[in-house]
Formats: sequence, C-alpha cells, structure tokens
Amino acid sequence: VSSCCAPENHLLLHDEEKQGEETAAGDCYYASSSSLPHRPDPAEAGERTSLLLPQHDKIISEDTAHQISMDPWYQVGFVLTTGVNSAYILGYSGSMMVPLGWTGGACGLILAAAISMYANALLAQLNQVGGKRHIRYRDLAGNIYGRKMYALTWALQYISLFMINIGFIILAGQALKATYILFRDDGVLKLPYGIAISGFVCALFAIGIPYLSALRIWLGFSTLFSLMYIVIAFVLSLRDGITTSARDYSIPGSHSTKVFMTISAIANLLFVYNTGMLPEIQATLRPPAVKNMKKALWFQFIVGSLPIYAVTFMGYWAYGSSTSSYLLNSVKGPIWIKAVANMSAFLQTVIALHIFASPMYEFLDTKYGSGQGGPFATHNIMLRVVVRGGYLAGTTLVAAMLPFLGDFMGLTGALCSIPLTFVVPSHMCLTVEKHKLSVLQKCWHWLNIAGFSVMAVAGSVAALRLVMLDCNTYHFFADL
Repeated sequence: VSSCCAPENHLLLHDEEKQGEETAAGDCYYASSSSLPHRPDPAEAGERTSLLLPQHDKIISEDTAHQISMDPWYQVGFVLTTGVNSAYILGYSGSMMVPLGWTGGACGLILAAAISMYANALLAQLNQVGGKRHIRYRDLAGNIYGRKMYALTWALQYISLFMINIGFIILAGQALKATYILFRDDGVLKLPYGIAISGFVCALFAIGIPYLSALRIWLGFSTLFSLMYIVIAFVLSLRDGITTSARDYSIPGSHSTKVFMTISAIANLLFVYNTGMLPEIQATLRPPAVKNMKKALWFQFIVGSLPIYAVTFMGYWAYGSSTSSYLLNSVKGPIWIKAVANMSAFLQTVIALHIFASPMYEFLDTKYGSGQGGPFATHNIMLRVVVRGGYLAGTTLVAAMLPFLGDFMGLTGALCSIPLTFVVPSHMCLTVEKHKLSVLQKCWHWLNIAGFSVMAVAGSVAALRLVMLDCNTYHFFADL
C-alpha cells in the first residue's frame, strides 16, 4: 500500500498536516446543502486537481445531513470491530471450518485477514482523490470514473448492505426463537414472529440514533454483548469438547458437493472482514483521516480478529463436522446461561445492523430531510419514523418471507462485496496512479483484479446452486 498509493507519492492527496484546516468546511450536522460553506469546484482548484482524472461528468457530493469528521480513531476501530464480531461469527465454525477442514479453515482465516487489511488500507488511501475528501464510496467512484460507475457502485453497495441487513434481522429472530425454545418448546414463537419482533426493535433503535457517530456508548454495550456470547460459546464448547471422546473432522458430502462447499467457504472467508462501506465509515473520522483510518484498521484486524479465531476454532474442535450453523444450538449447559448468550446475540445484532444500514439512512435523511433544527427536532424524528421505519418494515418483510436467505447473501457477497472490496480499489489505484506505478506494481494490481474477479464468478456459481436447492426445500415464511 505504501509503495503504490502513499500520500507522498500521490498527486491527488492532501498533505496530512493540511487536513485539519480543511475539515471544518466539510463538517455538517443536520445541515442542508444550501447552508454549507462554499467549496471550490475541482476545475477551479488549479494544481489541486490532477489531469489523471476524467475532467468531465464527475460527481463530488459532500453535503450530508449526518455528522462527519468528528470521531477519534479508536471509536471507528470499535465500529469496525462491532461489524466483524457480530452474531454472524456463531456460524463460522459450520460455514467455513466444516467445508475446509483444519488446515484450509485456519490458513484461510489468517490469509483472508491479511488480504482484507491490504485491500481496505488501499481504499482508505484514496480518501482525498481529486482534491476533496470523499464521504461516500459512490462519490469516490464517480470522481474517478464518471456517472455510470457512480450509479453502479451505489447499486452494488445498496444490494450488499440490504442483504446484510436482512441477514441481521434473521439472526436476531433466530436468537429470539432459540431463547424461547429454552423455556417453552411448544412451537408458539415461530421464526417469522421472531423476525417481526426483531425488525420492530431495530426500527426503534434506528429512530433514536440519528447517525453513525452517535453510537458512541452503544459501541461499549455492543462490545459487552459480543464478549458475553463469545465467552459463553467458547467455554461451553470447550467443556463439551473435553467430555466428548471422539469427533469426526472429515468433510461431508459427495465430491461435487465438496467442491461447491469449498468455493462458498472461500467466498465467505473474504466476506468476514469487509463491510463494503469503508469510505462511509472513514467519513466520520477526524483529521488526519488516512492516518487515523489505518490505526482503526490495525485495531480491527489485530484486536478484532482474536474473538473470531477463538470461537470459530473452539466450535469446530468441540463438534467437528456436526457443528451447527448457529453455534449456540450445539452447546450444552445451564438454560439461563444459554438464554443470556442468545439475548446478548439479539441485542448486539440490533446495534450491528445500525452500522450497516447507516449509508441508506444517510441517503434518506439527506434527500428527504428539511435541513432545519437538530437531529432530535420533532420534524426530524418524524422523518426517521416514516423513512427509516418504512425501510426496515420492507427489510423485515423480506426476511420473514425468505428466512433461508443465507445463501442469497453468499450470492450478493460474491457479486457485490468482493468487487467493491478487492477489485475496484486495485483498479482505482491503477487509474489514479498510472504514471507513478512501476511495471511490477501494475502487474500486482492487475493480478488482484483478475484473481478476485474469478473468485467472484466462482462464488456466484456456488451460491446460485445453493439458492436453487433452498428454493426446492423451503417455502415462504418457513419456520426454520
């Protein structure tokens, strides 16, 4: 990263020392575009605009209804860690270790972390392309490529985040149902009902938290909830593993099934550490944004990765190839402890969903908000009730209708998240730095583009196969 897109070699990046002077003009707190300070057009900025970028049909949008440029790096580090340590990790033993085995799964998780760290750092370096700080991924793509790529990036990001939000609501519904079954296994609380309750709670939380930076103390609660279900799952799995005499670690299925399961697992490995919304998260950082983002990324990939490894490896060690897709369904222990773990997973999922829904909230608030008053003014609260409530109502309905969407998420991850995280940043660097890169560096970026494009296609094919199997097995509003 430092050799290809470092600020000192980049004609399009501001010096880190200058960012503090320029950030004040970019900070907005529920402000309309008409109230924003004047920003010079890149075409008028002289030396601050590079001829390496297309000078026609550019989109650089900086007005926003949300607070930006205010958060310290450690708060953003906790945002990233909250995302990667969501209740999804309770399924990693079954979704990645079972298809790949000990060697493939362990090496894959570590290698995926290293690749993801590189790709995210590369994208973070592009924050100041064109002489302006880009607070949205689509703005960055539009500045470099033009309107068509702006629209395509927004579509890919929206689809990916929408599917992630659906997955979170399904997870929350599963956690509620699992808690209910611990005390009364009478079949009254079906999964669609749990999903509906989860959607309502997520809507209440979305109305009360106006923007991503406002999470603050909730990130502490999220960390507490994460530690609770991770520690409980780890300890109970350890106890079960000690008392179990033999475990089967062989990869199940026929030869063709193993091939497709392996491809899906590899695609899921790349999906573990990535949000597809790094520029939106970076927008909340106080300057210098690039330097602080690197600190947050190191925090995510060092501190934030340890819980993932612990619960994933322990779950697979304890139960082998019979590991459940939701680890808390496999563990044995006191009912009240398992109930605490499930409710912690439910509450943490509500907070994590807010992170991945924030780009859509920002778009809706900026487009439909009046720009008057603070975030808790009556008309702004009512806007969130209508707009965010409507968005989450639709998301909840889809989640309840198709509770087997895990494989659909694999498809969108392959088609959307892999290109946004691994393919596009490398091509952006090639486009922006084409006169600065050596032949070896160009070959490296093209290798990334080609390799991850192939991975996206292969992952899509494997996910489509699973989707077809699911459609033949399940029905609308299935109680899984």
